[in-house]
Amino acid sequence: FFKNKEKKHHGFLSFILLIGFAGILITSLLFLLFQEHLESIYLKKSALFIQYFIWIIPIGVGYVLYLILDVYLRALFKNIVSVFALDIVLRLGVTLILILLWVELISFDLFVAIHGLLFLLPRLILFVFLFKIKELHLGIKNIRISSKFRKIIFNYAAFNYINSLGSVLVNSLDIIMVAQYIGLRATGVYSTVVFLTSALQVPYKSLVRVSSPLVSEYWKSREMDKMKDLYTRVSSVSLVVGLGLFLLVWVNVDFLFSFLKNEFKAGIWVFFFLMMGRLMDMFFGLNGSIFNTSKKYKYDVVFTLFLIFAVYYLNTIMIPLWGMSGAAISTALAFFVYNIGRMIFVYSIYKIHPFNKNQFIIIGVGILTLITCSFLNNLFINEWIQMLFNTSLAILLFFGSIFLFSLEQETI
Repeated sequence: FFKNKEKKHHGFLSFILLIGFAGILITSLLFLLFQEHLESIYLKKSALFIQYFIWIIPIGVGYVLYLILDVYLRALFKNIVSVFALDIVLRLGVTLILILLWVELISFDLFVAIHGLLFLLPRLILFVFLFKIKELHLGIKNIRISSKFRKIIFNYAAFNYINSLGSVLVNSLDIIMVAQYIGLRATGVYSTVVFLTSALQVPYKSLVRVSSPLVSEYWKSREMDKMKDLYTRVSSVSLVVGLGLFLLVWVNVDFLFSFLKNEFKAGIWVFFFLMMGRLMDMFFGLNGSIFNTSKKYKYDVVFTLFLIFAVYYLNTIMIPLWGMSGAAISTALAFFVYNIGRMIFVYSIYKIHPFNKNQFIIIGVGILTLITCSFLNNLFINEWIQMLFNTSLAILLFFGSIFLFSLEQETI
């Protein structure tokens, strides 16, 4: 509604940046106000965390500003630079300072400081890019949004804030509770596995990043047939890519974890259960975009609150019982119920769903591939030859079957 380059998009960027800075200020003050209480949670099991507590603020500020600029660029259908800045530049920066720490050119204190400041780098890249393409329209005088639209925006944002907060909490809650219940050593293992699952989600996130603006366009033009078609195609591609990448890692999981310390082997089943939840989330991924941009967006708060409390409650039961694996199981179960519930709600209101018969065949092919590779996992003595054999067999059985029988047209 506000997209108009000649009118500088009615100052929309300045408007959302003002809201963002207000949120940063309020949250940072609350963060400092409750610092002692937050530190007391980690004092017993994760005392080292308290020493570097303050560096959460620059990381949070950098990430929030990145998200604001990223969503603005997505509305302009400019997606590549955002992904490059966060997933490439930031990761390379962190890798570089890890190497410097490893060869003892910097101290751990300096590493933490540089790491915190690195999160401001993607934001800087996006600012420069917006300036280069002449879309960096700053200044309060540029804001030309009527009071009627401001009311609509704030009303929507109030509900969406809860959903966004819920998403952040769910993605962090298991790590926070592992640190609280078990300690920093287990948190390091768990966090490493979470990063691995996140890496496997990169193709899916790119797909949703491109598809989400189209969902908004289809709502605006009321093109429900196109919405349903997009919903099904995104789910099918996400299933093939997500399940395929999971299989390639899982058939070689012992080989991959052999490069890490023995304590990381406890993370093998953490990876399995986390990926089960993420695969479910990936398959229904566009569900969230459809829900949040529909007139029924307020109801999504119910599902988000359920997800938060489900993960928290299940963690309090399962972490004491099964440790890190318990946290992964609780997260996977919560995501399963959450996504099924949202899917049923969307279908009951709008009569659209993401399913087609080939998806169930693809799942069956994936299970058969997993069983076959597991059965032949000890065929060779040399672990490198076995890894190459497992990888080739998984590609041949899974992706080869999809190509041969044309099970998914979008990926062949």
